[in-house]
Amino acid sequence: MARVLGDYERHLASERDLTAHTVRAYLGDVAGMLDHAARLGHTGVDTLDLRSLRSWLAKQQSLGRSRTTLARRATAARVFTAWLARSGRMPHDVGASLGSPRAHRTLPPVLRADEAADLIRAATALADDGSPVGLRDVAMLELLYATGIRVGELVGLDVDDVDRGRNVVRVLGKGRKERTVPFGAPAAAALDAWLETGRPRLRTEGAGAALFLGARGRRIDPRAVRELVHRRIAEVPGAPDIGPHGLRHTAATHLLEGGADLRSVQELLGHASLATTQLYTHVTTDRLRRAYQQAHPRA
Repeated sequence: MARVLGDYERHLASERDLTAHTVRAYLGDVAGMLDHAARLGHTGVDTLDLRSLRSWLAKQQSLGRSRTTLARRATAARVFTAWLARSGRMPHDVGASLGSPRAHRTLPPVLRADEAADLIRAATALADDGSPVGLRDVAMLELLYATGIRVGELVGLDVDDVDRGRNVVRVLGKGRKERTVPFGAPAAAALDAWLETGRPRLRTEGAGAALFLGARGRRIDPRAVRELVHRRIAEVPGAPDIGPHGLRHTAATHLLEGGADLRSVQELLGHASLATTQLYTHVTTDRLRRAYQQAHPRA
């Protein structure tokens, strides 16, 4: 089983070209499933059956795993058994009939427009001393909010990915899919300040073409961006505690509230399915309901 797991890792990374994070997630789920199967007496993947897969999911449920986690792990099992069948390691795909619970679609916390403005304003005030880190932080926050890109996409940007003539950024998203996302004048000004004044002062030989650099002059780490966003959000009175993905939710919500159509927002965010983007319509409807209840005399 360990040898098969190694082959599967190479398949995910090389043939499917998935990100390292996605590969780790799939492998973690499959390794847990194989460990459970071994405890049931299976000595190889060729003896796996639907009953053992269902037993594994039932065990996860008994441990209190959420419906979202159970749905993700069921998907990981189905993808794995499909690969086993295609590669001849299993006589037929036993996971094809494996069901999964419908994941709860929770409303993501987002900033109000005034809170988003306060976030950028506070970061800009701290950067008034002209420090390269301060200029970088403002540019990252402006770009995250302006474009709604993922934190992994942000840190993966190179200098040449920014087209200042058209005010667009070229993003390499999930599945290595490339898309072009526009940004506005405030983000453009922040990027100019960072590229002209901040980045040259932080840059080292190991910086390469990276757009955003860490304190040591190399490509910034996603953890540093998450820490920055949480720290700056904490300084905004009344704002929910969100990270970079919360700014992505915020950007999508504000686009829809401003009149953008769902298909355009889907393209900007790089969602493979429109159903994923539709989650934000629930957010805006929820806000509308709250506003109605507060303002209408017969609400």
